[in-house]
Amino acid sequence: MQTRDEALAKIAATILDLETLATRNSDRLDFHELSVWGIKAALEAAYAAGQEAK
Repeated sequence: MQTRDEALAKIAATILDLETLATRNSDRLDFHELSVWGIKAALEAAYAAGQEAK
């Protein structure tokens, strides 16, 4: 079973194409332009992961 942080990192990587969710103290690395449909897909995946964890 994945931890919450592992599940979020996987969603961020696969859906949002983010290398990491860690703060790197660089605007270029910490801020990203994301489409609303990508954000929606990530939120749906996070919701589904939460439902499966119950």
